[in-house]
Amino acid sequence: MDVLGDAITRDRRSDRPALDVPAVGRRYDYRRFCTSAWKTGNFLRLLGVREGVGVAVADDPTAEPVLTLYGAAALGGVVRFGPAAEIDDGTRALVVPAADLDAHAAGPATKRVVYGDPPSDPAVSYFERDVWSENPTEPPNPPTPADPLLRADGNRYSHGDVMSAARSVVDDHGLGPDSAVAVRGSFASPAVVVAGLVAPIVAGARLSVGPESEGDLVVGGDDDEVGALGLR
Repeated sequence: MDVLGDAITRDRRSDRPALDVPAVGRRYDYRRFCTSAWKTGNFLRLLGVREGVGVAVADDPTAEPVLTLYGAAALGGVVRFGPAAEIDDGTRALVVPAADLDAHAAGPATKRVVYGDPPSDPAVSYFERDVWSENPTEPPNPPTPADPLLRADGNRYSHGDVMSAARSVVDDHGLGPDSAVAVRGSFASPAVVVAGLVAPIVAGARLSVGPESEGDLVVGGDDDEVGALGLR
């Protein structure tokens, strides 16, 4: 696997568990996870997300931000988890809970997408409606390992950087299809993204997000077992 999209190719689909959100009782197997990530990517492509374009995503431990990471990555988009203050003119899409939309000062070049409650403004896209109606096929024109994937703390990390660090986590902690990773830290941390959101999927393991998450390996929070990975 050279780029993040390689972790959600057609041959990765199965009935094995991929993503759990205990707080809301949502579960995805690898078939549903891969298909949902493809749909998310195809929807973001309609909004203008492409290679090198920014996507701002809520630091929110639920399914939509995780799917947005994978969907944007498949297009070559550069994902940033974090606060409204970091939205700039290079951000093409903003993906946040509907209740938080007014806190984000997005400019006219940024397409707004909400999840949770449907938006009252017709100019705002609704994740649950617009993504689920998209084509369930792998997005075309994947990025290269040298292309940027993640923006955090003023730094950019390429697909190659992220995948190399994720493989190190897999090897160092012996992650495999029977493993489970509990993600309790902030998605704004590149180490949490790599060890918590990427490494389990690379390994074919299950990731669980939120304070209630449980797993063989804990990423982020007071019980963190991974550390900074040289990325902070």
